[in-house]
Amino acid sequence: MSEIEFHTGVADKLGFVCRLLRKAVARQARLVVHGDAPDLQRLDQLLWTFDSLGFVPHAVCRPGLGDGALLRHTPVWLCSEPAQAPHHDVLVSLGPATAPGFEAFARVIEVISTSPEDVQAGRSRWKYYAARGYSIRHHEGGQ
Repeated sequence: MSEIEFHTGVADKLGFVCRLLRKAVARQARLVVHGDAPDLQRLDQLLWTFDSLGFVPHAVCRPGLGDGALLRHTPVWLCSEPAQAPHHDVLVSLGPATAPGFEAFARVIEVISTSPEDVQAGRSRWKYYAARGYSIRHHEGGQ
């Protein structure tokens, strides 16, 4: 059963995710980020610029991208359809709904901003996971 983790009260959601990915990649983790296309495009751009001294290796899931050795070793994938990712280790969810196929991932990280809409959507996802018996860890204030 997937481990579920919520990070709530995040003022700068994409900035938080950039820092989370940088830290996770430094620890040799492999992650898939799920969200809508505009958020993933902004995140892709931020990952190139948010840290002038570092780089978070990542790729955007696209149909026909292939399955080459270099792609399999890319630690971060930005995917609107998580099933397209070459691994199912950690899923970082940015979207308003439960990510399709989240159950295939060992760990799911839900990132919830401070906007009222995002808070409400996050509560719905929390209830969804809890009703299905998932154990949930909570980190408040974007920690």
